[in-house]
Amino acid sequence: MAGVLNGFAVIVVLVALGWILARTEVLGPGGRLVLNRLVFYVATPALLFDALARTTLDQVFTGVFVVSAVSAIIVAVLYMAIARAWLTRSASDLMIGALSAGYVNSANLGIPIALYVLGDLGFVMPLLLFQVVVMQPIAIAVLERAGRAENADGTGDDGGHGGALGALTQAIRTPIVLAALAGVVVAAVPWTPSEKLLEPVLLVGQISVPGALLVFGMSLYGVKVLEAGASPRREIALASVLKLVAHPLIAYALGAYLLGMQGHELLTVVVAAALPTAQNVLVVATRYGHGILLARDSAVLTTLGALPVLLLVSALLA
Repeated sequence: MAGVLNGFAVIVVLVALGWILARTEVLGPGGRLVLNRLVFYVATPALLFDALARTTLDQVFTGVFVVSAVSAIIVAVLYMAIARAWLTRSASDLMIGALSAGYVNSANLGIPIALYVLGDLGFVMPLLLFQVVVMQPIAIAVLERAGRAENADGTGDDGGHGGALGALTQAIRTPIVLAALAGVVVAAVPWTPSEKLLEPVLLVGQISVPGALLVFGMSLYGVKVLEAGASPRREIALASVLKLVAHPLIAYALGAYLLGMQGHELLTVVVAAALPTAQNVLVVATRYGHGILLARDSAVLTTLGALPVLLLVSALLA
């Protein structure tokens, strides 16, 4: 437990430092963007490739991956069922809400927590791939279909989406996903790169965790959420409760009672489920012009609420 608390303490300190950097503008007005690009395009892909290249496929696609994937789908479906019965919203808004409830921040927060709290990246890579290669394409297909229906009714425009194929291609071509896929390929073949080959990759990858936490802290400065008359508060509340409460409970039930997980393995799946809403949801919402405030405010609220939830999970299961 002491190790878990120490890991969270490191995370909180770096996030707070990022907030201070944003407030004082030490890095200048464009500092956050530059640091974010360094983390996203260079450091995190290097970290993921290095971690995957040193493993084998049976170490990647485990029961942890199964629980993470199934629990995310269940939570997304729950949101759509409850919101459809409780609220009158379009299919596009329902899909963004479902993503807000089930699509976790496996990169910016998942990687630091995996390393500092859990001690390994065991759940991050397959979870990231599942979300980008399975969840996101399903969401895009629904949003594309809803957009075409709106266009046919004369109630919307195509927004320059470029079609589902273009959106999917763009999602898969991100550096993080390409690096993860390349790492999976290396893990699948009977060859492990030498330490000399991986050393530069490892060195660059070490920028990822502190850089991501600093960027995350900087992103929290000056954010206003739940604006009266603008933000869909009921949808945000529903997505946030499902994300922070229902998702970890479902993951626990699946892991403990269905797969018989215990100890560190069970802690891993519950921590993965308790991660906050990913920023990718806001990217998708902005692209299709639906649920933008829902995605943004859900990400902020679940991020603020994730720390106490993760501390409670660790206290109970660590």
